[in-house]
Amino acid sequence: MRRLQVKIAGQWLLAFAIITLSAFSAAAESQDKRAEYIRSHYAKYEYHIPMRDGKKLFTSVYIPYDSSKKYPMLMQRTPYRVAPYGTSDYKTRLGPSQKFEEKGYIFVFQDVRGKQMSEGEFVNMRPQDAYTRGKDAVDDATDTYDTIDWLVKNVPGNNGKVGMWGISYPGYYTSVSAINSHKALKAISPQAPIADWFFDDFHRNGAFSTPMAFLFFDSFDKPREGVFPFRAKGENELQTPDGYDFFKNLGPHSNVDKKYFKGERPFWNELTQHPNYDDYWQARNVLQHLNDIKPAVMIVGGWYDTEDLYGPLATYQKMSDGNKKKNVQIVMGPWYHGQWIRDKGTNLGEAQFGFETSIWFQDNVLLPFFEQHLRESANDSYNAKATVFETGANRWRTFAQWPPKNTHNETLYFQGEEKLGNSKPMVKEGFSDYVSDPNKPVPHSANISRGWDRPYMAEDQRFTARRPDVLVFNSPEMEEDMTIAGPVEASLWVSTDQSAADFVVKIIDVFPGVDENSNEMDAKTGNRHELVRWGIMRGRFRNSFSAPEPFTPNKPTLVKFELYDLLHNFKRGHKLQIQIQSSIFPFLDRNPQNYVDNIFNATPKDYVRAQHKVYHNTEFPSHIAFDVLSK
Repeated sequence: MRRLQVKIAGQWLLAFAIITLSAFSAAAESQDKRAEYIRSHYAKYEYHIPMRDGKKLFTSVYIPYDSSKKYPMLMQRTPYRVAPYGTSDYKTRLGPSQKFEEKGYIFVFQDVRGKQMSEGEFVNMRPQDAYTRGKDAVDDATDTYDTIDWLVKNVPGNNGKVGMWGISYPGYYTSVSAINSHKALKAISPQAPIADWFFDDFHRNGAFSTPMAFLFFDSFDKPREGVFPFRAKGENELQTPDGYDFFKNLGPHSNVDKKYFKGERPFWNELTQHPNYDDYWQARNVLQHLNDIKPAVMIVGGWYDTEDLYGPLATYQKMSDGNKKKNVQIVMGPWYHGQWIRDKGTNLGEAQFGFETSIWFQDNVLLPFFEQHLRESANDSYNAKATVFETGANRWRTFAQWPPKNTHNETLYFQGEEKLGNSKPMVKEGFSDYVSDPNKPVPHSANISRGWDRPYMAEDQRFTARRPDVLVFNSPEMEEDMTIAGPVEASLWVSTDQSAADFVVKIIDVFPGVDENSNEMDAKTGNRHELVRWGIMRGRFRNSFSAPEPFTPNKPTLVKFELYDLLHNFKRGHKLQIQIQSSIFPFLDRNPQNYVDNIFNATPKDYVRAQHKVYHNTEFPSHIAFDVLSK
């Protein structure tokens, strides 16, 4: 029998290996065909386009060989480089999908000012204030304007219409293009755009993402001398795949520059000198400039984007508010950062979405959007104002706006015995408490990673529910489906026996142990605690991000903050669970829990254990509030 089992196991492994190799082979063949199509249908040109101050920006342009008609231009500006360089070396993809290349566009790629082959000085999230400094002043918006003006006048075969798109930092450059935009710019799609770097990427309500910044700035923040076609390489590799261990041993933030960067990462040093939301950060908030938007806009984001979830939601709200033209759309899918372009979007880790959500979006939403606005006579169009994926139910929904109007508000109160209820607690002294130890912080994931990973955004949370420093509150089983639509507001009455604290709130979908539809246990989903959304408030910023303040030890204090939007269906038989903790490490840094003016200057002795209380009584009724889709 044992030999038979071994033989069957070996045959299964062989079959799995064959299937896997076949899948990789098919993907490689598809990529090769796409690259071959591009080379046989497009001519590549390279230009050094002059800006109004005389600096020249390196630009690659791919023009269809077929000159019998005119084409719209689709541009991407990037700080990451437009490689490969040289007119005989081609990119293997030009548009968001192969269908863009088959439709026929003039594709434009540009190294932004001060990066790779472009002249000038690069400034991270450069303040967009040129329009207040005079006609010869420059910023990213004026560089975009000057580039478009040159392109429509000099690139052969263009139809005078330009579109822009980009993900993350290129998404930011796409948003910026709308500031005093060129009349030829007809459609833009900022995707996971950075909007305000105090809230995107490196901070979450004031808490700092050390691994993200450390790994990103190691290469991106290296100063350059002259122009060059390659991207700077980082010098500081983690000596272990275990980010939890590495960043705990790293100690306070002050050790990063001392041990690794040694004064040679200028933006890191600027960042650490500005721990609060001061003039430095406020000047870099692009949202304040997005008032009068002329091009058609399709903002794209992912519900599970651990880097830039704030950006698309905030950009949509800012561009939509008071915009009489009604030319702004939003798409939010079940994706990690850029997943809508990078893979088929069938799942994120163990969270399954049921079909190829990325392919559906590319073919049915993004391509028709650009076709509609950039062609003289387009057959395709896409006009839904909000196209949003409902996680839990695994379906696309469309609304006239986001958040949708057809909702009603619900409030769930924390109760004793780890319960959530619709009514306020009736006890006078109720609270739950835990000890938060900076030397043993709650991990953000059960998996071993460098600390900047993505699947944790929908990970099973049973590994934290069973820790003594994590509070758990459960609703009763849902008697009918409930869909939360929009942001969730957490109102926590808390106290600490020290002077500083973070508070993390996680919204979790608890699956039943037995599938009532089949009356069987599912080994993968039985009692799964799937993370739906999490948020944090660094307690020092509870009243102001510009003027932090300590806690008064042992004094009940209200900490109120919003968790980013969601559209999630809690199915009948499921529970809504709230977990509360004070660390989510190493994705976010540890709070010393002893108040210091600048956490980047904290010393090891500042990191202390603290007892935190979350109150749930008649005087201090901690709760969450959210909107539910009405039937």
